[in-house]
Amino acid sequence: MDAIANTVLAAPPETTPRLLTTGGGTESLAAYLAGGGYTPLTDPARLLAQVTESGLRGRGGAGFPLGAKLHSVHRRTRPGTRPVVVANGEEGEPASAKDRWLLRRRPHLVLDGLRLAAAVLDADRTIVYVSDSRAAAAVATALAESAGAPAAPAPVEIVVVAAGYVAGEETAAVRAIDGGPATPTDKPPRPYAAGVGGRPTLISNVETLAHLAWIHRHGAEAFRAVGTADSPGTFLATVTGADRGAAIYELPHGFSMRELLALHGVAPERIRGALLGGYFNGLTGRRILDGHLDHERLRAMGTGLGCGAIALIGEQECPVAVAASVLAYFDRENAGQCGSCFNGTAAMSAVASALRDGVADEADLARLRRWSMVLRGRGACGTLDAATNTARTLLDEFPEAVARHRDGSCAVCAATPFTALRPFEVEAMTAI
Repeated sequence: MDAIANTVLAAPPETTPRLLTTGGGTESLAAYLAGGGYTPLTDPARLLAQVTESGLRGRGGAGFPLGAKLHSVHRRTRPGTRPVVVANGEEGEPASAKDRWLLRRRPHLVLDGLRLAAAVLDADRTIVYVSDSRAAAAVATALAESAGAPAAPAPVEIVVVAAGYVAGEETAAVRAIDGGPATPTDKPPRPYAAGVGGRPTLISNVETLAHLAWIHRHGAEAFRAVGTADSPGTFLATVTGADRGAAIYELPHGFSMRELLALHGVAPERIRGALLGGYFNGLTGRRILDGHLDHERLRAMGTGLGCGAIALIGEQECPVAVAASVLAYFDRENAGQCGSCFNGTAAMSAVASALRDGVADEADLARLRRWSMVLRGRGACGTLDAATNTARTLLDEFPEAVARHRDGSCAVCAATPFTALRPFEVEAMTAI
């Protein structure tokens, strides 16, 4: 069953969706053109200025401004060389589905953004990079459908790779497109300097490109009409957990967690915490109930928005068991290229599993604490940092749950053990 097709899609009543549509099926070329899609680009420099003015941040995880990335590629492009643009739809976070939804349901919107980014940079090679077969098929159909249409995208390559947590990392994407494995490489160089085929390359998340197409149509000022000063616009949030099915919401930045819970139909008293931004940022306890979904305020709380995935840890889910499952996932998914990551994720996973099973001692917890600090920043990609975040936040945010597992008194685990291989995976969810 296509769980994404059955996912709840909604926006708050006061928010006019920009990307999200609630109609069934894939948007046709005729429908996209009728809404103003594929408008000819007459002034690439003006669009670049509009993107910079809009403050559009990347929606893939790091939240880096798209305007700054475009300028970086521009500066690195030498005479006689033309850059490459990659639409990154390899959605490595299991708790996220918004990129697959866009590619399956609104492929023309993504392709329009890809076309515009290529025009701004005068790129002569454009690529859609995915691991989802349905997404690849929808993009291929959209490309065939748009052939010959006014301002249609130039020839676009589709590169399909095996899914993996590290496969969507930007240097992994470059490596895979160039014919190698979808695993990260050392940095520098970064793709904006030397990417696909050694050329300056823009790697941009597909939701980011969809917002670029919206900005081209409506302008920077309209884009900033919602959101916050530092996190303008809307974003797609994939919400799972708390004994509910998956939902994709289009939210204005700055939306409060309590507002989100009301929209999702979950009472705040049922929430023990959340995994924010996918697995990367680790766990946050009940203090997240007073949080707001924008980059600056979540950063101040010691967490982050990431790719917009929000996994709610409900009363029936033990945070110790959730953390153990996440760390076991990192242990399985690491690329095996860095000794610190290969050994570090395994060691942290072993302690977290022992804690879940009630056999960890104080020395184990001391080691877990130390590893969560000294291993940070020692991997080629973000996997090891994500694992250290998970270990650190478990110990910091849920000391009572840790204590209950030390003395064997966790009633939640005794009643309903949490043993998910890919915690809060969207494909495993049913509709609300």
